[in-house]
Amino acid sequence: MPEFFESKAGKQLAALITGALVIWSFGLSWHSLIFRPFRRLASETIDVLILTFLVAGLASFIYSVLRIFDLRKEMLRQREHGIRAHWIATHDQLTQLPNRYAFETFEVIEASGNDEDHGVPTATIFSVDLDGFKKVNDLVGHHGGDRLLQEVSKRLSGFAAQSCVFRFGGDEFIVVARGLAAHKDDKFAKLIIQCITRPIQIGTVWCQVGASVGYARWPEQGSALYDVCHKSDIALYEAKSIGVNITLMFQDDMQLKVTARAKLEGQLREAIEAHRIKPFYQPLIDLRTGDVCGFEALARWEHEDGTSVSPQVFISIAEETGLITPLFEQLLKTACQDAARWPQEVVLAFNLSAVQLEDRFLTSRILKILHEAALAPERLEVEITENALIVDPDLAALIIEDLHGAGIQVALDDFGTGYSSLAQLTRYRFDKIKIDKSFVKPSLDHDDRHEKIIQALLNLSRGLDIKTTVEGIEENGQLAYFLQKGCDIGQGYLFGKAMPLAETLVFLKNRGQILRSA
Repeated sequence: MPEFFESKAGKQLAALITGALVIWSFGLSWHSLIFRPFRRLASETIDVLILTFLVAGLASFIYSVLRIFDLRKEMLRQREHGIRAHWIATHDQLTQLPNRYAFETFEVIEASGNDEDHGVPTATIFSVDLDGFKKVNDLVGHHGGDRLLQEVSKRLSGFAAQSCVFRFGGDEFIVVARGLAAHKDDKFAKLIIQCITRPIQIGTVWCQVGASVGYARWPEQGSALYDVCHKSDIALYEAKSIGVNITLMFQDDMQLKVTARAKLEGQLREAIEAHRIKPFYQPLIDLRTGDVCGFEALARWEHEDGTSVSPQVFISIAEETGLITPLFEQLLKTACQDAARWPQEVVLAFNLSAVQLEDRFLTSRILKILHEAALAPERLEVEITENALIVDPDLAALIIEDLHGAGIQVALDDFGTGYSSLAQLTRYRFDKIKIDKSFVKPSLDHDDRHEKIIQALLNLSRGLDIKTTVEGIEENGQLAYFLQKGCDIGQGYLFGKAMPLAETLVFLKNRGQILRSA
């Protein structure tokens, strides 16, 4: 309490109380002077009433003053809470950097500086996305991943004022460089990558991530800062599609590609709903007997005008937009119904994407479709690429075990082109490996190194008691080469291109293989 009266507010209150007491004393004196001649005539009740009114007025005055100070204190407290709440709403709690909401309220004038060359206000927006962050997260855990993001934030803040570095969520950042000359933008972007890619120690582990950077300039490429940021994002995703540690400046043709992709995404949704994407089937030939031992289902999409869309294009869009699951189930259901019309010894090979291997209930979904199509699980062979296995290796192992437990065969697709091929064969159990077509032509050209690799792959598969399929056989010389090497199954244009169901039935009939009744 003594400290209060030493403060400015306390001194003001003391002065007010003193003044009130003076007024009260004056009132008593005034009362004595005025009423003294009449005191004998006035009753004691009047004195008591007057004194009571004076004391009540003084108490009310003091109470009002104290309430004013309480209200002022409450207003200051609410103001502090408002400032704190606004900071929390506009900042990322992990890195303490401004967030997306803060960027939306960021003024262009605040972000700009005078161009070093021309002296006009300008700013460059850099969109930054980490490459390989998930691997680090898996390696050192979420706490370690948070530590890495904090270190990256600290490094980025060294390139610009902290108020000009934003975290938009996940591993995506925005850096606003004020007054940077246009010819220095790419160098600045490369410096961002260099600072991020330096190794980071997390506990006892040294980790390293890559980065992709896209950038655009204000006001040359847009009057609104958020529009320029959108263009830098477009450049970023174009850079990520090229590779790791790539920098790109926004170009108008990138916007055209995004527009075309958005249009294609809408058409893809319509095509899935209308069942316009069909499975076609490429034959798999047993090289020892020459019989058809299976067909691989390949998705084909034709527009109404007869033009087709490459599977590499629409499958990637389906994976990114979450359309891959309904598309997968639709195609697999049709393919299983078609396969039920083939001879019992002919299997259906069907590709799984990396997205499918993130679905813990994948095996249940497949078994439901097989049951509805009356196709035995043993007649289905799912193909998984090596790259799909690295997304979540532990979950992939569980799914593969579930598939084997259900009687479904599992093949490793594009063997030799992905990550850690031998490690995949050690960790997972496969019934077949498919040697990628990239090994086929060099082998025919008598490339010694490729021949030795092919021989090693075949020896490895025989040692593990795993069948091998060679893709991309297009010439008789290639067929003779792989026959001589002891390969089990062949696939390629030499045997037949992908065809619709009706043509598979003719294909099988011409080879003397007995069809099942429809």
